[in-house]
Amino acid sequence: MAKEFTVSLQAIIEKCSLEVVQTPDDPEKIFITNADINRPGLQLAGFYEYFDHERIQIVGKAEVAYLEQCGAEIRIQRLRKFFSEKPPAVVVTRGQEIMPEIKQTAAEYKVPLLLSEESTNVFTSKLIAFLTLQLAPRITRHGVLIEIYGEGMLILGDSGVGKSETAIELVKRGHRLVADDAVEIRKASNITLVGSSPDNIRHFLELRGIGIINARQLFGIGAVKVSERIDMVVELEQWNPEKIYDRMGVDNHYMSILGVKVPSLTIPVKPGRNLAVILEVAAMNNRQKKMGYNAAQELLDNLGLNMEGMDTVTNWET
Repeated sequence: MAKEFTVSLQAIIEKCSLEVVQTPDDPEKIFITNADINRPGLQLAGFYEYFDHERIQIVGKAEVAYLEQCGAEIRIQRLRKFFSEKPPAVVVTRGQEIMPEIKQTAAEYKVPLLLSEESTNVFTSKLIAFLTLQLAPRITRHGVLIEIYGEGMLILGDSGVGKSETAIELVKRGHRLVADDAVEIRKASNITLVGSSPDNIRHFLELRGIGIINARQLFGIGAVKVSERIDMVVELEQWNPEKIYDRMGVDNHYMSILGVKVPSLTIPVKPGRNLAVILEVAAMNNRQKKMGYNAAQELLDNLGLNMEGMDTVTNWET
């Protein structure tokens, strides 16, 4: 069974700059579990067949205008039915003056009532983006996440292979550290993974022989990021002379993480190889491929060779 993630109403209030009109409990103790939202126009008209009471309800100008044209008796009846469904929160947008019947009914049924100064569309977009990320499926894996030339690179490999040492060299070269040791990966959409660090170890790096350092304190705020999209995966492994490594780059290799395919590379490690420079080149080459240019394919075309690349996908779900 998939784990259910939650986000507190207080986090939503802070993120979206909401005014609390009334709440039956501390917003820190009220939790949202559904990333979808609803505009209750149909419900205020009396239709509840497909109503999801776990969604935050957004009351915009149209809903308020409809309630205003209803008679007082019908308005109270519709509002009582609506609030009796106990939605996790109701947000009135555009800074509209909240009619007394809404305040009274929300208090009667102990439903949090909030106010946003933003337009309905702007607020809805911001809220959906925030909830989607906070409630996204996620896994935590051992590795390093760093931004190189705008590309989010997830570096994997056995303990002691040199992930953190390479990361610190990349930070010295002007790139930005997101996470070391533990990377929390969230599925932000069907095509997007976002990585971040657990709060308690954010910005810290472990370097064998030196110990723990704080990259933010040592190199400044420009050397770190809180989160980053994962654009590619690089796996470092000790050089195996019996293994044949890819020397052309015609074939496309992917790693499937939470059902999202991410381009992946395996880079052998041995003395004398400058991993920081190699990873910089890998990041730039990945950007070029996304923009439609493949150096290996151009070389083959220049040589008059016609070789079709293959796609290989490695599943990495557990």
